[in-house]
Amino acid sequence: MEFGDGMDITAYSMMVSQASTMSAVNTRILAKTLDAAEMQGEQLTKMMEQSVNPGSGRNIDILL
Repeated sequence: MEFGDGMDITAYSMMVSQASTMSAVNTRILAKTLDAAEMQGEQLTKMMEQSVNPGSGRNIDILL
């Protein structure tokens, strides 16, 4: 890369540092989004399982 257009090493270093920070932030946001999606998927699965047998486990038949 040429630094002849007024860009010095300090400016380049700051630009790379900012890009690295933004990449780290974006990666963290993506991880949180994936965690939330996984949790919502688990909750949806539980709701679907309950809808198949909605009364399952609520009543006990006892003969004496």
